[in-house]
Parts: sequence; structure tokens; C-alpha cells
Amino acid sequence: MSLSENDRWLLSYYRSSEINAALFFGRVSRMVRPGPLQAEVTHHFADEANHAKYWNECINDLDAHPIKLRESYQDQYLDAVGMPTNLMEVMAITQVLEKRVIGQYHRQLRVPGLHPRVKQTLEQIMLDERWHIQYVREALESMEERYGAEHIQATIQRFTEADQEVYAKTLAEYGDRVAFLAGPEPDTP
Repeated sequence: MSLSENDRWLLSYYRSSEINAALFFGRVSRMVRPGPLQAEVTHHFADEANHAKYWNECINDLDAHPIKLRESYQDQYLDAVGMPTNLMEVMAITQVLEKRVIGQYHRQLRVPGLHPRVKQTLEQIMLDERWHIQYVREALESMEERYGAEHIQATIQRFTEADQEVYAKTLAEYGDRVAFLAGPEPDTP
């Protein structure tokens, strides 16, 4: 079974988003002070690059080539909220985005007739995504003394609201390509 043009576009969109995430975390990993968080952010950078590779391999295995896309989800998101100004904001925006990604992948896993190769790729990536959510949550908790738990929660809430707006715009803009995503939010870790 080969990919429909719509599925090829969606998997290419995922690939493009993973590439942008890798580039972002590559820059962040160069700025974080040496220590455990620097190692985790560097690991995250490598995971995102691997996710792009996994999508590329998945698309190729289904006898197609990725579509070159100009924008990713993160581009729209950063347009809405701006560039994070400190490490806490980077972690807060990451927490929101990682929860969105894993929720989207959960939804796609429930799509009837999902190709087994796509399912395999989603499940492989979701293992890393769960770890991303965990380490970022722990990093934010460790920042509570410096920034205050209420300020961190308010920052996460601000980014969550922006994420919901961008997601609604994405659903409207891409219509049938992402129609399956309009269902109820799945539970995420």
C-alpha cells in the first residue's frame, strides 16, 4: 500500500516539524550551562533529529519522497507567542508543544486503516516524547525557587492558550489533511 497524497503531506509536515525542533534544541543546547539539563537538552536535540530521520525513512519505505514544506507547526507557534526570553520559558513552551505532539500522534494512532509502517513510526517516536515531557516537567519544577511556581504555571497557561489558537488555525487552514485531529483531546502524561 502506498501513501495517499494527503498522508504524504501530513508525514512530511511531521518531518518538517521535527527538523525545526532539532534546530531549535541544537541552539538551546549550546546555551544551557554545563550540567544535567544541558545533557538532557542535547539528548532532546538528538531525538528530534532522529524523529525527522524516522519520518523520512517511513515515507521512503512507503514508496514516496517527503514533500518540501515551507512552514512547520513551530513557525506558526513562535509567530503567535514570540521567542522565549529565558530558559524557563523555553521549558514551558517545550512542555506545551510536546504535549500537543503526543496528543496528535495518539489521535493518528486511532485513525482507521492506519498503515502499519506509519503506526510503527508513531509508536517509536512517542517513546521519546514521553521522556521529553517528563524531563521538562522536572526541569520546570527545579526552577520554581528561582521563578516561582505560580509564575511558571502562568507562563505554561499563556503558552497553552496560544497553542490552542494556533491548533485551531491549523485545523482550519489544512482542512481535510488534518480532519482526524479535530476529535477530543486524548489523555497525555
